[in-house]
Amino acid sequence: MKQKEFKRLTNQEALELIKNAPLLTLSKLASERKNELHPEKITTFVVDRNINYTNICWVDCKFCAFYRHAKDDDAYVLSFDEIDAKIEELLLIGGTQILFQGGVHPKLKIEWYEDLVSHIHTKYPQITIHGFSSIEIDFIAKISKISVKEVLVRLKNKGLASIPGAGAEILNDDVRDIIAPKKLDTKDWLEVHKIAHENGIKSTATMMFGTVETDEQIIEHWEKIRDLQDITGGFRAFIMWSFQSAHTKLAEELYIPPQSSNRYLRLLAVARLYLDNFQNIQSSWVTQGSYIGQMALLFGANDLGSTMMEENVVSAAGATNRMNQNEMINLIKDLGEKPAKRDTAYNILEKYYDEK
Repeated sequence: MKQKEFKRLTNQEALELIKNAPLLTLSKLASERKNELHPEKITTFVVDRNINYTNICWVDCKFCAFYRHAKDDDAYVLSFDEIDAKIEELLLIGGTQILFQGGVHPKLKIEWYEDLVSHIHTKYPQITIHGFSSIEIDFIAKISKISVKEVLVRLKNKGLASIPGAGAEILNDDVRDIIAPKKLDTKDWLEVHKIAHENGIKSTATMMFGTVETDEQIIEHWEKIRDLQDITGGFRAFIMWSFQSAHTKLAEELYIPPQSSNRYLRLLAVARLYLDNFQNIQSSWVTQGSYIGQMALLFGANDLGSTMMEENVVSAAGATNRMNQNEMINLIKDLGEKPAKRDTAYNILEKYYDEK
């Protein structure tokens, strides 16, 4: 957990940093904190693929351009054979993980998900299944008339290794009521992750900023995940990205200015300082581009996230950035840091530097 000598930031101190601290000061402070946690200066990444098993969803989030309704012409549910083909392609490039999530399908019950996870885990035991957002898990429980705990335990028994932090957006119900009124509320998002942690399933925490939230609500979000991390220690990493507006209902209804690179780096640095019990913070190069993704390593991030062989959700909203393993390695080396490939649990699998 947090180091004893590190003074925990208050909400007011975090707000002052967001609003008034010079950007270079934030870089210095965040880098100092990052180096305390990662003195070896290793920057990691994971080789994986996002597999969206379905785009059918009833939740209708206004910020999402990916979802479809069941009767839409381009609605789909992938067959097991189609999923297998995607995993085979991932294995050819040395991939170790699939980030597995979809829309919130209104009819798929726990047995379908058990069959799916069991199929993948049995056929590809070398692949880690990092899958199913809290809202998917919550809805599987409701439609299957079982508890969230039973969903998680049953999927874990079939081979689910960890769950992503998707669906957090901003953990403030006033914001959620505007951008995703059908989505589960803040309390329930936190409860799903708490139950997962208590049953031996690690997860990540995420944040999508840049819609209608205030700075105070961003800090409130951080406070909630920091508090839960104090209790469970179950979050492996924090990942933050900016709202991508193209083709979304939210952008049609409201004027939402794009978030600047300065804003992203500023928030990232304060997150590193505030989230003192999070070991790992990812750079969101997918939404920010490779250059700002690299700059994020100077603002507290110690991980470049995924090579993302496939990504469908934010790309549907206009993000088109791509980066392969060699490009990641070079970006990390350019900053004088040590690149390494990791697995889902942040274990180092391969080093791309000379140990001296």
